Amino acid sequence: MERRDKVNYYLDIAETVAKRSTCLRRRYGAVIVNNDQIISTGYVGAPRGRKNCCDLGECIRTKLEVPRGERYELCRSVHAEANAIINAPREQMIGATLYLVGQEMSDYSYIKDANSCAMCKRMVINSGISQVVIRDDEEHYRLIQVQDWVEDDESLIGKRGY
Repeated sequence: MERRDKVNYYLDIAETVAKRSTCLRRRYGAVIVNNDQIISTGYVGAPRGRKNCCDLGECIRTKLEVPRGERYELCRSVHAEANAIINAPREQMIGATLYLVGQEMSDYSYIKDANSCAMCKRMVINSGISQVVIRDDEEHYRLIQVQDWVEDDESLIGKRGY
């Protein structure tokens, strides 16, 4: 039996966390790890006490035909990265790695070119996390240095996340 490499091990955990997502469009899971210790996890879901889209049976962004990467202020959910950051002490996030997995709800395929949205990128930058690993498929992933997000300021260019 072949032992799973550590990066995919943490991405597998993020994928399991994503199964708690309540979004009707996509499910994302995030795991923050520092010094081989899981600091926090997060998935897409409505703020505590509010009804989730899966409970309501509809997504307002789908209903209004809002394209991917636009009008997040209409969304009921808090993103996976944000939930993981909110639930972690900052001193434990300094220098940490955030592992992120995104899947389509329709068929659970991995989201092509998955990435954090602009708001989540800003939260990751401020949290002290140093790198983000994003799953592309079962075995492959991308490693992003958070400093690249600082230097490549998308708010000046208009790039989109998930």
